[in-house]
Amino acid sequence: MAKIKPSKGAPYARILGVGGYRPTRVVPNEVILEKIDSSDEWIRSRSGIETRHWAGPEETVAAMSIEAAGKAIADAGISAEQIGAVVVSTVSHFKQTPAVATEIADKLGTDKAAAFDISAGCAGFGYGLTLAKGMIVEGSAEYVLVIGVERLSDLTDLEDRATAFLFGDGAGAVVVGPSKEPAIGPTVWGSEGDKSETIKQTVAWDRFRIGDVSELPLDSEGNVKFPAITQEGQAVFRWAVFEMAKVAQQALDAAGIAPDDLDVFIPHQANERIIDSMVKTLKLPEHVTVARDVRTTGNTSAASIPLAMERLLATGEAKSGDTALLIGFGAGLVFAATVVTLP
Repeated sequence: MAKIKPSKGAPYARILGVGGYRPTRVVPNEVILEKIDSSDEWIRSRSGIETRHWAGPEETVAAMSIEAAGKAIADAGISAEQIGAVVVSTVSHFKQTPAVATEIADKLGTDKAAAFDISAGCAGFGYGLTLAKGMIVEGSAEYVLVIGVERLSDLTDLEDRATAFLFGDGAGAVVVGPSKEPAIGPTVWGSEGDKSETIKQTVAWDRFRIGDVSELPLDSEGNVKFPAITQEGQAVFRWAVFEMAKVAQQALDAAGIAPDDLDVFIPHQANERIIDSMVKTLKLPEHVTVARDVRTTGNTSAASIPLAMERLLATGEAKSGDTALLIGFGAGLVFAATVVTLP
């Protein structure tokens, strides 16, 4: 029996560079209030959101990804030709095939890098980071580009009082490469498919086939509504606060890190009330910097963690070498948490 030659990857992996892109249009709560019966005070008190960014026609999923990725590659100090794989997490690229990752890999100038999309909602960045770590340690790539990108404004029902104010657009990217010491901890991840109805797309794409528009939702002007993201807010809130705090603690334990050892906490930027509750449940000390990018960026799903990371590093609220706890959670319901050393 022939023996397969063992892989020769790096002993460990680390994040080497980070980049972000936020669309140029800033949308305050006042714009959201044009279509829903609410108030700026209510939106801020319920979510912490003050503004969000919405993409224009030229700010496509691919275009935003390329901008963020270019910054991450430069920050890592490598060239695009050295990228061995491109992993893109998104739920808002509307072409079933080909994967948008292939377009991004080509336009960045990679040397025929492996490229594929994943769909893991707001946990997508954590899923991609875990895959990248595996590729580097296994030896199938020396450097992996992980991108979280969304145009959730395309999937927002502006007449839905429960969700119209939540979502924003943007792209965040990291370059993951070899390391001589552990810098990405074990990932605690999973799914609870029995709760999948709590966050979902309102209407399946196949309902929009010609002649199949019966019983589709209509807007206030009688037009068929485009599919949107909807959620059961209270159920999601309870799950995120109670269950995800447990997952975050499991990730700390798996990495051998105590809350006092943390420098930074970067949770998915879904809702500031969820963030505050998780900080309290985890009993994080006051010295831990907590990402609150949700205030001006909104919920950008797969893009939220790398965008928040990029902002903390850019503003000096976090620094290279800091130990950070990352946790993403969302539709599926899916989740992924890990401890990393910041680039």
